[in-house]
Amino acid sequence: MDDATTPPPRPGLQRWLALDTSTSVLSVAVGAAGTAEPLAWHEGEGGAQASATLLPTVEALLQRAGWRLAELDGIAFGHGPGSFTGLRTACAVVQGLAAGARPGGVPVLPLSTLLAVAEAARLRHAPAARRLTVHAALDARMDEVYVACYAWSVAHGWRELTGPHLRRPEDLPHEQGALHAGNVAGVYGERLPSAWLSQAGGATQPCARALLRLAAAGVAAGCCVGAHGAQPLYVRDKVALTVDEQAALRASRAAA
Repeated sequence: MDDATTPPPRPGLQRWLALDTSTSVLSVAVGAAGTAEPLAWHEGEGGAQASATLLPTVEALLQRAGWRLAELDGIAFGHGPGSFTGLRTACAVVQGLAAGARPGGVPVLPLSTLLAVAEAARLRHAPAARRLTVHAALDARMDEVYVACYAWSVAHGWRELTGPHLRRPEDLPHEQGALHAGNVAGVYGERLPSAWLSQAGGATQPCARALLRLAAAGVAAGCCVGAHGAQPLYVRDKVALTVDEQAALRASRAAA
């Protein structure tokens, strides 16, 4: 394997860049992996704007922290699921930054956007919980939702119970005592089970601050890869509905 894209087996934890462009929000942070609060962070308009603003935002935050790109211990990013364009933007930028930062490259840590939702919801709504179950969901468009389930414990951190997959909004899981978090409540409204509408966690987005907190566990688990490993997790290969499928969807909604 090319040494330019081969990370060290266990990178340091002190200087990390984290970014997410998987939704309509552009989120970037710099700080120590596993830290509760980053040194500097930014959240703003993403979507079509992300490709133009991501690199200047990264440069500005590194300057604010007083770091050079070559000094980074690693780069964590949300690799999906999420917006197809957003995921491709993140992967392309991370590959370029990691490979070009220094000889040998900077280690890359791909992390689930749904796990980032779960971590953001935990810290905001149940920071003192010793045990917690979180159902995390993100709008997949085309009348579908990306969803996964995670269990948290103080002793063992996060554990994936159900991996990222697609469901209809009406079929999202609802579990008493669990958190139901994501960005789907504002999209599908009353079509969702009531648990997704009654909890504040329902307005949670994946964010770079959550990715930074998750990064230490990812490093410990040996999940870092070289620049070439910055690849998207799509879950679904289809980008859009056909004209006939769009018409059928509108008809079914009207009938409902």
